[in-house]
Amino acid sequence: MLPAARWIAARIGRAVLVVWLVATIVFFALRSSGDPLEAILGGPGSQAGPDAVAAARETYGLDAPLAWQYLVQLWRIATLQLGDSYARRQPVEELIAAQLPGTLLLAVLALALAWVLAVAGATIAASSRGRAGRAVNAVIGGTEIVSTVMPQFWLGAVLILVFASTMRWLPATSQPGDTAGLVLPVITLAVPIAGFLAQVSRDALTEADAAPFALTSRARGAGETRVFLRHTLRHAALPALALSGWAFGNLLSGAVVVEVLFARPGLGRLLQEGALARDVPLVIGVVTVVAVLYVAVIIVSDALELAVDPRLRRAKRQSLAVPETAVGS
Repeated sequence: MLPAARWIAARIGRAVLVVWLVATIVFFALRSSGDPLEAILGGPGSQAGPDAVAAARETYGLDAPLAWQYLVQLWRIATLQLGDSYARRQPVEELIAAQLPGTLLLAVLALALAWVLAVAGATIAASSRGRAGRAVNAVIGGTEIVSTVMPQFWLGAVLILVFASTMRWLPATSQPGDTAGLVLPVITLAVPIAGFLAQVSRDALTEADAAPFALTSRARGAGETRVFLRHTLRHAALPALALSGWAFGNLLSGAVVVEVLFARPGLGRLLQEGALARDVPLVIGVVTVVAVLYVAVIIVSDALELAVDPRLRRAKRQSLAVPETAVGS
């Protein structure tokens, strides 16, 4: 098998394993929390009689053994037929398709803003020299730590209080198509991720700036701007680039809090409503889609990291060539 094909096959195998684990954990967690029949019959306090209850159990397969229900759910995921929502009486695929673009837009914009803030902070810190530079580094380092540990729900509430309620510059709620309504949710998601990426980038930028390739470039007459753009920044971005997949997954999970806080439609609110109603097909469908997106972004970030750093490509080719050499011997 070609090295590239083996690399792709390994990533696909890991993706399938992640989706299976996520679907299994969510299924049994929801079933252990209560009977999903409540969602089917219209929520708590339903006056459905015994005949209606029995009919609903038979219609939705809830009269079958739990192990069989689990296998049926896995088959639905494998065939991309996620079933109908218990509470909304709509195909889960349609509900997810309607809410997915808004959540993806929010996550992508937040990741882009996080990268801009991280690179700007790391660049300023790495380029600062002398006593003033130490003071700047201390301020930026403290800001990074505070932003990293800052809870998103607290930050979002503060932003609403300051910019929506007090200054009235931006709306407190966010609706699809409302550009101004995206500002506060994007900032709320981006700031904690930016702090983490900036910490990683700043350390890598300092190391790259003192590396032999940067010193050699300066010795050949290259200016600081050329050294930074051509050598230092690319090498310093590698650790943060490797973490972008994790950051995107974190943003998708953070969207649950942010979409509820800013009353923004999306997968986050859909997941919250499904979990409260014990809507098993809906929750498993949303979580599965999020897991697939997370794995896809991890694969893309790995591919980008290989494309940016030739050393990783050589190491990958050597590691993939070892089994073939061993077999030939």
